[in-house]
Amino acid sequence: MGLNEARQVRLARTDDLPAFLTLLAACDVSACAPSPTEVERIWHNTMTRDGLSIFVSQAGEALVATCMLVTAPNLLREGRQHGFLENVATHPQWQGLGHGTAVVRAALDAAWAANCHHVLMQSGRADPRVHRFYESLGFVPGLRTAYVALGPQSRQ
Repeated sequence: MGLNEARQVRLARTDDLPAFLTLLAACDVSACAPSPTEVERIWHNTMTRDGLSIFVSQAGEALVATCMLVTAPNLLREGRQHGFLENVATHPQWQGLGHGTAVVRAALDAAWAANCHHVLMQSGRADPRVHRFYESLGFVPGLRTAYVALGPQSRQ
């Protein structure tokens, strides 16, 4: 599979789980769920949950980039939904080739089609290239202040 293969951006499918796990294992993201049974349960819940979409970029048979869009109803903002972007990841060998851009743009297009007022995202990465990437896609730093409450298991 060559790095110049065309991108195919689409929604993740139930049968993508093995390729999705391979992508995550190659990326600098946090650890997946510990057991195959838990992974399958979470994947099933993800695939069937309203308001949750996982976008993937495929090159050949491999999934090389992904992001998740969560939309939520909102009584404020004239009833327009909230959008949240999470779990953006691109395989290291495929970075800089437009795959990450393609999945984020697909998620933003879906958010605007769902009448979202805005799409929020956070990055815990210190790498300035990551921040330039998000800014190039229209995300504006500093408009909001993010706060994070860690659950009891996360504090250990």
